[in-house]
Amino acid sequence: MGSMHPVQVIAVTGGKGGVGKTNVSVNLALALADIGRRVMLLDADLGLANIDVLLGLSPKRTLADVISGECELRDVLLHGPGGIRIVPAASGTQAMVNLTPAQHAGLIQAFSDISENLDVLIVDTAAGIGDQVVSFVRAAQEVLVVVCDEPTSITDAYALIKLLNRDHGVTRFRVLANMALTPQEGRNLFAKLTKVTDRFLDVALQYVGAIPFDEAVRKAVQKQRPVFEAFPRAKASLAFRAVAQRVDGWPLPANPRGHLEFFVERLVQPAIGTHA
Repeated sequence: MGSMHPVQVIAVTGGKGGVGKTNVSVNLALALADIGRRVMLLDADLGLANIDVLLGLSPKRTLADVISGECELRDVLLHGPGGIRIVPAASGTQAMVNLTPAQHAGLIQAFSDISENLDVLIVDTAAGIGDQVVSFVRAAQEVLVVVCDEPTSITDAYALIKLLNRDHGVTRFRVLANMALTPQEGRNLFAKLTKVTDRFLDVALQYVGAIPFDEAVRKAVQKQRPVFEAFPRAKASLAFRAVAQRVDGWPLPANPRGHLEFFVERLVQPAIGTHA
């Protein structure tokens, strides 16, 4: 099957909206590209428009067109700043689990064609804990849960972790605090979350760090540019750089499960109760 070049697949999720998940996905992608990684961003947020708005891009075609066989994956790729490539997912993608065998094979072929020149695939999932989110997250190699200091953020993150753990056997989660007023606030949020997961679940949570609250982020959004590119010396940008270095040190999957084709395979398998 295709290449044996391992690709790090990271699903960025948050359990709900408002935690700055897309901002994290885009800027982490740019920070990884900046240290020389070949990065692709899959916009799986079917509320769509998110990544396009942040980057000022408007997709003509989406992954739905690839699945239906109307075009190749390379035809839907958008080119973002820093050499990152973006795959717009489209609202048609909720039918992913109901693909015909030919569509299924086509989708896997499409992704294995690009895996040759790819190091990291970042999947920006939708908000919430619907089937669509779960299918993308359980297929990924790494799950990055974004939390912030909002009353429901920890509750929502916990609900997502519990669902993925109990129903889909996901045991390892990485946690990133976003919009943190102080580094301590980020660590406190992580402590709050581990307090409940340690009591009720058998999961390993790892703290990735905090992205500080930064006015530059808002200014960048107004310019339809990611903060990392618009204000590279901003506090948030420097934090994304540090997080990218950490992410870059995460172990690459040594077994074939780490290949892009397997990510797609798992993506299109119907989510049945438990998942090995």
